[in-house]
Amino acid sequence: MSDPLAVAAAAESHADAIRPAEVALLASVFIVAACGLVYELAAGTLASYLLGDSILQFSTVIGTYLFAMGVGSWLSRFLERQLVAQFLRVELLVGLVGGLTPAALFALQSAPTPSFRFALYALVLVVGVLVGLEIPLVMRILRRYAGRSGHGGLKVLVSQVLTFDYLGALAVSIAFPLLLVPYLGLIRTGAFFGLMNAGVAIWALWLFRGELRGLARHAIACAATVAALCGALVYADHVTTWAEDHFYADHVIYSASSPYQRIVITASRAGVRLFLNGNLQFHSRDEYRYHEALVHPALSAAIAPRRVLVLGGGDGMAAREILKYPSVERVTLVELDPHMTRLFSTEPLLRGLNHDSLLSPRLTIVNADAFSWLEQHDEMFDAIVVDFPDPTNFSIGKLYTKTFYELVDRHLSASGYAVIQTTSPLIARKSFWTVVTTLEAAGLTTAPYHAHVPSFGEWGFIIASRRPFRMPTSLPPNLRFVDVAGLPALFQFPPDMSRLPTEVNRLSNQVLVQTFDEEWGKVQR
Repeated sequence: MSDPLAVAAAAESHADAIRPAEVALLASVFIVAACGLVYELAAGTLASYLLGDSILQFSTVIGTYLFAMGVGSWLSRFLERQLVAQFLRVELLVGLVGGLTPAALFALQSAPTPSFRFALYALVLVVGVLVGLEIPLVMRILRRYAGRSGHGGLKVLVSQVLTFDYLGALAVSIAFPLLLVPYLGLIRTGAFFGLMNAGVAIWALWLFRGELRGLARHAIACAATVAALCGALVYADHVTTWAEDHFYADHVIYSASSPYQRIVITASRAGVRLFLNGNLQFHSRDEYRYHEALVHPALSAAIAPRRVLVLGGGDGMAAREILKYPSVERVTLVELDPHMTRLFSTEPLLRGLNHDSLLSPRLTIVNADAFSWLEQHDEMFDAIVVDFPDPTNFSIGKLYTKTFYELVDRHLSASGYAVIQTTSPLIARKSFWTVVTTLEAAGLTTAPYHAHVPSFGEWGFIIASRRPFRMPTSLPPNLRFVDVAGLPALFQFPPDMSRLPTEVNRLSNQVLVQTFDEEWGKVQR
């Protein structure tokens, strides 16, 4: 009969021998989870940059990805032989497809929208299926090589795998917006994590080299995958520049991804243009029309304003117009993205456009969320200029709600005026009048008006206050577009832009975002 102590010692020795493989497999779970989430976040981010409505894009991308992972998990049951070889192939495929997805989507961004959408969701499905295969394969390999069996062993195995899986997801969810996108960019981030997947495959090749068939073929596949991903790392800027030059038509002179948005500046003989998440914000040849119309009717009516608040407007153009008033002692500019205010206060070309307004001693820059800032401060202002991007998604749409305008009202002096940029009353007629209805629901008196800006067409603005608007009788000198004689015409609306019955845009419904998407979507289609 066998000696029980010898059997126990042999079992303990066997457990010690396999422990390095077990640890390495669990470490691979951490890497696999991190890589999978990066590909998901990169696809959602690119979809929101290029298609707008970040909540819709992230929701559909995440839903498609999770569905595909479920399909992959189901398919894993059919992989019965050569589990290590299957795992190695899956890692190389997910590293190659997932790692190159941002580069591929950037290259396809100039394609028609239906083609881009098809490519987006096809890639998300493929990556999701491959990621869904990974964890079941790792668990089966772990159970085999860690020598776990029985109910208790399986329970411990599942808890360990899921723990490392969730830890990997947590690490990436924090690093993606704070470190990866701002410092590496989307293409390099994808390629870097693709290389991490390839690294797991190379590790599996080395650790299980004694039992793998066709070792040379696997080694060649690993080398080819690493080479492709290293190419994406090295040529990331070239891909981005080529894709954005095609998408924006003009030459891209600056592009960067901040934690909040994709910033692109183009230049041509016609002038300089700024795009945020693919949407035009200004063209230097006619931005003066927009900014003069935005600022001067309200500030001139306020009569010698001393304290002015600007919400948004990180390019400094609105501030440039405000600083033309000698009475203005202090301008507080609240802009969420520090990248914007830093860019427009340091680059000589952009400083020339805003006349160094962001460097004025009369101006204070606050990089904060406007909604939160208004809630946390109690300062009063003689004029408030609200210059946010259009409500293309719910995160921006909250800045067009009744709750937000009530906060604006709390900071507006009794004789002061607020002015809000408000999309096109011609193209997005219902959206424009929804903002008017919302301001009135907040208890403010409104004076809607519009101006023609060639880059945008007819564009709308709304003056809001606690008293009726009185047409100003004087304006700052040397304005290029707005004059006293022409002001009354801006407040006249022809029948095709006249008021419609609309709902109030509330935080609880955000009807404006849906309406805006429907109206502008018709134009884009």
